[in-house]
Amino acid sequence: MFRPPVPAIFTPMGKGDEISLPTGYNILMLKSFKEEDGTMLLVLDVGNTTTVIGIYDGETLVKHWRLMSERHTSDELGIYLLNLLDICGIPRTSIDGAIYSSVVPSLDMALSEGLREYLSVEPVKVTSSLDLGIGIAYSPRHEVGADRLVNSVAGKAKYGAPLIVVDFGTAITLDILNSEGAYLGGTISPGLVTGMEALFGRTAKLPQVSLEPPKSVIGNNTIGSIQAGILFGNAGLVDFLVRKTWDELGCRTPVAATGGHAAAIASISETITAVDPWLTLEGLRLIHERNRPR
Repeated sequence: MFRPPVPAIFTPMGKGDEISLPTGYNILMLKSFKEEDGTMLLVLDVGNTTTVIGIYDGETLVKHWRLMSERHTSDELGIYLLNLLDICGIPRTSIDGAIYSSVVPSLDMALSEGLREYLSVEPVKVTSSLDLGIGIAYSPRHEVGADRLVNSVAGKAKYGAPLIVVDFGTAITLDILNSEGAYLGGTISPGLVTGMEALFGRTAKLPQVSLEPPKSVIGNNTIGSIQAGILFGNAGLVDFLVRKTWDELGCRTPVAATGGHAAAIASISETITAVDPWLTLEGLRLIHERNRPR
């Protein structure tokens, strides 16, 4: 697994996770980038557990990473980002803009300073005060998580409105758009890993397990029982909340799922209609288009 030569604000996830940095450069070199290829956009979604980084060439997502979030200095972050660009063969001068959403305020200053110092771009930070292209019927509006707004922007653009977006991260969030495309709010529940950590931290004998969909809801051993409880239980949670939301809206809506465990839950959910792993990155790109520094 790739290890940066300096400490980094983001640490690659372990083997077996959804996305990790490969050892070979040939897998990453999907295309040869030259300075004259045009401008590119760097997008970052900073979450409590993971940070997702993407690079857009126009409207095309050409590279992405899902990494662990950690707190480090602006210099460490800047050098690490330069390493990622170098591995992909992307000159730093090709990055013409940057935008990030963050739910970890303690990382924001280092992130902004690192982007300015090492990539010479003025980053856009997603807040409810930006021109998002959607109304916000949430009070107070500044308390809405930036990632929830970003998902809603991308969801409306890709799937229309009304819509429910489910994000499987540290928390499971449901975000609701009404028929006019306005953000109404939603629900927040503990995420799959958050629930697992609480379970294992408070029990002496239960083993830690991987989140693989079980064959049956009736587990015939301890590992199968835990997997069934977590996966079927969270699928049931989402399905119940979606149906209650449909009742309140008075209509059925598409349900788009994103986040690290979206595919696993969607495979057993009765209400999820689409899995979109890079929905947040697309939302960041769309918001940057509307708020590009002049």
